[in-house]
Amino acid sequence: MAVPAVAARPYDDAFFGHPRGLSTLFFTEMWERFSYYGMRALLILFMTAPIAAGGLGFETGVAGAVYGLYTSMVYMTTLPGGWIADRLIGQRRAVLYGGIIIAAGHFSMAFPSLTTFYIGLTLIVVGTGFVKGNAAVIVGALYGERDARRDAGFSIYYMGINLGAFIAPLVCGYLGQKVNWHIGFAAAGVGMVFGLVQYVLGGKYLGDAGLRPVPAKSAAEAERVRSRARAGGAVVLVVFVGLALGMYTGALPITAKQIADAAGYALLLIVVVFFGWLFFGADWTPTERRRLYAIGVLFVAATIFWSEFEQAGSTLNLFGDRATRTSVFGWEFPSSYFQSLQPLFIITFAPVFAWIWIRLGRREPSSPAKFGIGLVLVGAGYALLVAASSLAQNGVKVAPWWLVFTYLLHTFGELSLSPVGLSATTKLAPQRVVGLMMGAFYLAISVGNFVGGRLSSLYGSMPLPQLFGAIAAVGLGAGLVMFALTPPIKRLMGGVN
Repeated sequence: MAVPAVAARPYDDAFFGHPRGLSTLFFTEMWERFSYYGMRALLILFMTAPIAAGGLGFETGVAGAVYGLYTSMVYMTTLPGGWIADRLIGQRRAVLYGGIIIAAGHFSMAFPSLTTFYIGLTLIVVGTGFVKGNAAVIVGALYGERDARRDAGFSIYYMGINLGAFIAPLVCGYLGQKVNWHIGFAAAGVGMVFGLVQYVLGGKYLGDAGLRPVPAKSAAEAERVRSRARAGGAVVLVVFVGLALGMYTGALPITAKQIADAAGYALLLIVVVFFGWLFFGADWTPTERRRLYAIGVLFVAATIFWSEFEQAGSTLNLFGDRATRTSVFGWEFPSSYFQSLQPLFIITFAPVFAWIWIRLGRREPSSPAKFGIGLVLVGAGYALLVAASSLAQNGVKVAPWWLVFTYLLHTFGELSLSPVGLSATTKLAPQRVVGLMMGAFYLAISVGNFVGGRLSSLYGSMPLPQLFGAIAAVGLGAGLVMFALTPPIKRLMGGVN
C-alpha cells in the first residue's frame, strides 16, 4: 500500500527509541485485539451453552459453521478495508471508523437476542476489516525508507497485539462464564472504546502518516473510483439488508449454516479465480512465474496450518470446557483462560526463536523447511490430544497440562511459519503486486479459519480420539510432504531463501 513515510519530521525516538506515534498504535491494536480475543474466547461456548444457562443452545455443527464463517470473514474484509483506505478515506480515518463499528458490534452482542447477536458479529467483521491491515500500514509510515528501526518497531507492535490477546480471556472470559455472557461481550466493547479514546488523543503523534488516501492520477480517475465505491457499496447494502429482512420475517427460509456453506463455496471460487489469474492470466517473467508457483505451494501449506491452529477458539475451546479439569493446585478458573496461553507463549518465545535463527547462521532452515516444521508441530499438538481424549471417557476430565503442552507446540509451529510466510511473500512477489500478494497471505488465514470452524462442527459427532487423530495425521503428513518438496520449491524460489 502506497502511504507516504513521515520522512520530513525530525528524528523521533520518544517511545523506547522509536517514534512517539508507535505508542498510539501499540495501544490501539492492544485494545482492538483485547476486544476481538475477549469475544472469541466466549463465542463458541456461548453458542453451544443451553438456553437455560443464558446461551443460544446451538448444536455443535451449527455453532462450528457460524464460528468458521465469522473468523474467516474477519480476515477477508481486510482486502476491501485496505482498498477503501487506499483510495477513499486514508488509513487514519479507516482505523477510527473501524474501531467505532467494532465497539458497536460488541455492545450489540451485550443485548440478549439472536438478532443483536448476528448484527454484532457482522459489525465486528466489517470494523476489523478497516482496522487490522490499515493500522499496520500506519506503523510502517512512521519510519523513513532507510530507517533501520522499522523491523524492531513492528516487533514492538506485535507485542501489543499479543498483550491484548493475553489479557482479554482473563477479563472477558471470567465475566462471561462466571457472571453473565453478555457482560463479557460488553467488556470487549469497553476495551475497544479505551483503544479509540487513546487513538484520538494520541493522533497528534502520528503526523501525516495515513492521513490521506493515495492521490489519484487525475480528477477523472478519482471520480471513477468514487463512483465504483458508491455502486459497490449500494449493491452490498441492498443484498445484506434484503437477506437480513428475509431471514427475520421468514420470507427467505435460510439458516446460518446454509449461509456458511455458501460462503465456503464462495471462498473456494475466490481462491481458484485468484490463482488462475495469477498463474495463467498475467504477463510475468519466467523467474517471476516460478516464484509465484512457490507462493502457491506455500499458500496451500499455510491454509492447512491455519485450519488446525485456528481451532484454538473452537474445537480446543470445547475440549477445554467439556473434557479438561479447570483447576490447578485447588484454584478453579474459567475454561476460557486456556485462550490466554498462546499469546503468553508468543510473548515469551518470539525473542528465543529470533535468536535461534540468527544463531544458526548458514544452517538456518529455508522457508519451505520452516513451513514443514510448523506443520509437524501443529500436528504433534493434536497427536497429544489423541492420548488425552482417550483418557477423557465416561465424564472423566483430563489434567490441564495436556492443553498447555498442545498450545505450546502450536505456538512453536506459529513462530516457525507465520513470520516466515509474511517475509517470504514480500520477497517472492513481483514488486508491482506485493500488496495484493500480502492479501493472499491473509486469504490463506481466512480459508484456514473457515475449514477449522467446519472441523469443529464434528466435535461430539465422532469419537474425539478419531477426530484428533485425523487432524494430527493431516498436519504431520503435510509437514513431511513439505520436507520432501523443499528442494524443488527452493529451485522455484530462484535464490530467495
